[in-house]
Amino acid sequence: MLEIKNLKKTYGGRTVVNIPELRINAGETIGLVGNNGAGKTTLFRMLLDLIRPDQGEILSMNKNVAHTDEWKDYTASFLDEGFLIDYLTPEEYFVFVGSLHGMNQAHVKEYLTRYVEFFNAEILNSGKYIRDFSKGNQNKIGIAAALMQNPQLLILDEPFANLDPTTQIRLKTLLKNLRITHSVTTFISSHDLNHVTDVCDRIILLEKGIVIKDIRTTENTLKELETYFAE
Repeated sequence: MLEIKNLKKTYGGRTVVNIPELRINAGETIGLVGNNGAGKTTLFRMLLDLIRPDQGEILSMNKNVAHTDEWKDYTASFLDEGFLIDYLTPEEYFVFVGSLHGMNQAHVKEYLTRYVEFFNAEILNSGKYIRDFSKGNQNKIGIAAALMQNPQLLILDEPFANLDPTTQIRLKTLLKNLRITHSVTTFISSHDLNHVTDVCDRIILLEKGIVIKDIRTTENTLKELETYFAE
């Protein structure tokens, strides 16, 4: 699904991403962990061609993301609230996003019924603009909108941040179901080691832009990661 080759990105003379080789297989759910400044968001932005690497390439289904737009047809993402249109209501935003994927208002309304529990009666019919919602509720809006595309590849940056415990559990269930029922390849960054090891079948630990660990998730993975970060 994704292949990284000799990828480097430098800011102000400091290398923030340096990955000689990395492969993400179709259907995997990958957790990307690391301290602040590890290069997680920079990597995601390069995966989505929002910024260009100084060296190397990222291949999505064997095609360089910097040289083609084909990957956009099967890739969805939510990185932060800056990707929302905050002067719209959630309903207006969902209709807009749905229209990009050939959905009319009836289709959008039907789609949103799948997220009644996830929204927890806090999103729809509030009369509020997106900018007036909490960060957690903005996360909910962004994630639900990203999934309207029925993507093959989903990229989420800190999706558990600012969510209440109930919604965190519901999001984990949602992500697990995507893997089981739709074989979605999912790439998640998170500071929450408990959630990411629960959801993901593979963990990549990034430190100062370098892959320190790339491991399959087992019952010992959480303890291994906690030990690493405690040192």
